[in-house]
Amino acid sequence: MTRTDRNDVPRPDAQLHFGVFFQGVNHWTIWTEPGSGSQIAPESYRAVAQTAERGLFDAFFLGEGLRLREINGKVHDLDVAGRPDAITQLSALAAVTTRIGLVSTSNVTYNEPADLARRFGGLDLLSRGRAGWNVVTTDNAWTGENFRRGGYLDHADRYRRAEQVLGAARAIWDSWADDAAARSTDAAAWAREGSIAPVTYRGDLVDIEVTGSLPRSRQGHPVIFQAGDSSEGRDFAARNADVIFSAHGYEFDDALAFAEDIRRRLAVAGRPADALRILPGSSIIVGDTESEAEEKARWVREQQITPGTALAQATLLWNVDLSGYDPDGPLPDVEPQEQDNSGAFGAARRPDSRATVAQWRDAAAAHGWSLRQTVIELGQRARSHVGTPAGLAEKFARFVREGAIDGFNLSPYLVPDGLDDVVDSLIPALQERGLYRTEYTGTTLREHLQLPPARAGLGVPPAAQFDREASPVAQK
Repeated sequence: MTRTDRNDVPRPDAQLHFGVFFQGVNHWTIWTEPGSGSQIAPESYRAVAQTAERGLFDAFFLGEGLRLREINGKVHDLDVAGRPDAITQLSALAAVTTRIGLVSTSNVTYNEPADLARRFGGLDLLSRGRAGWNVVTTDNAWTGENFRRGGYLDHADRYRRAEQVLGAARAIWDSWADDAAARSTDAAAWAREGSIAPVTYRGDLVDIEVTGSLPRSRQGHPVIFQAGDSSEGRDFAARNADVIFSAHGYEFDDALAFAEDIRRRLAVAGRPADALRILPGSSIIVGDTESEAEEKARWVREQQITPGTALAQATLLWNVDLSGYDPDGPLPDVEPQEQDNSGAFGAARRPDSRATVAQWRDAAAAHGWSLRQTVIELGQRARSHVGTPAGLAEKFARFVREGAIDGFNLSPYLVPDGLDDVVDSLIPALQERGLYRTEYTGTTLREHLQLPPARAGLGVPPAAQFDREASPVAQK
């Protein structure tokens, strides 16, 4: 039952936060639509970021993949490829935006903390305090083949290394005093003596000695995002992150259960219950009427599942080459083979393909569906909220004010125009109900997310040594 009495709502004044996810490899973005723009042209990135900024979004987010997805050794040719390095792209966007946050995924398994600290610190300075880092890990040898070390990390060590990499990066960001650089040409030296400290960080997976080369930004250092949904991932976020992405933002009870679990983990980590913003991934489809919105959602789904995509999803499920089958014909009559968990398609494969295939066959027989129609109805799908501006605003009011979410990280189904309905129709409805800001009130990403300034030493694990001794000479 929805609580309607303002006094019964835990967060009566809470407002919704929006980020936009400009996806990398995926089949959710409808690149085959004639009205779709280029997925790799700079103007597309710029248009989406500027539309989001016009809509007062908190952040523009880019994913980053270290290897193209493959199926049985073949590159999945339905994916978009050819996109530039995320931090490079975000640095370009910093010049054509003024307020929106700029967030990049970077992998801590195959990158080093001193390099990551410098790259993200540089983006934070260029954007005047708008940078964010989505910390991700990898344990599969398939991705590791890109690197000399290969798939060298055990699954259990992924988050231990992540914590040490992040702790080392934070130590580097915090190694400059806020007043290190001279504020006047009358100063005796460019940097005050002892204001830039060398960092020694000792851990079993990270062991470095470095002197940071960049000052702290307006927000202290980049906002830390995390998206792991395992128990280990949630614990890591509770100890270290400022924002957690999730897949729990569609059904209210599921979203609330996730949020309450995160708050319990925050308490164990000794952090306040409101220290972490929860932004589930979603798409939003808006119509002037409920029937129009449902019709548009149906069209989106049919465009996302092309004949080739239907065969690709079925191939993943069967683990058999189905390229010779007609996607508009019946389901394959072969039996599925045992799955592996290589992550070759960018995610773990289905754990019980035989049961799923049996379910698909029963549903297809009952409804007379072709293979493609079955994938449209039952296959992997993006989570979408569908409705009118007023209806969605009321729905989201319950989610955010009863503490189930803090907002959404939206994936538009079209580039670059997929955010227009949200910005032009939904956001005014949210603003009318006091659910959304009417202007930016800060300049940094931390301020947009209503997070406190970064504190020196946050997130350094006890198992590692962080030595911040004053430099004996001025750093010049």
